[in-house]
Amino acid sequence: MDDYPLLNLFWTMLWFFLWIMWLFLLFKVITDLFRDHELNGWAKAGWMILVILLPFLGVLLYVIFRGRSMGKREVSAAQEREAAFKSYIRQTASESGAAGGADVDQLARLHELKEKGAISEEEYQKAKGKILA
Repeated sequence: MDDYPLLNLFWTMLWFFLWIMWLFLLFKVITDLFRDHELNGWAKAGWMILVILLPFLGVLLYVIFRGRSMGKREVSAAQEREAAFKSYIRQTASESGAAGGADVDQLARLHELKEKGAISEEEYQKAKGKILA
């Protein structure tokens, strides 16, 4: 460890983390390219060639020229996911609520019939078991 000073270790770690951050940005740019519906296929291919052949310059140019719309697409995608999630929750809650409400109504009617003496305790337990099963 004597031949590798502490300052060199810090510099190595700094360059390593910068490289990792660039990789994240590269993947973000590539996913944004495929997510964008406004660009035609040739424009997407051109950006991909630029990003692959000149990676640092390509990513930097993409962020400079399309960074603002990149953020807007990210926000709209997040809003679409949130709306779909809320819709799913509402649909699931209404389905389970409707099924659960029908079961509760049937159990209440059975209890009324038992209280009136129209059905016996044994018939009540059998019907209750069918509803809850």
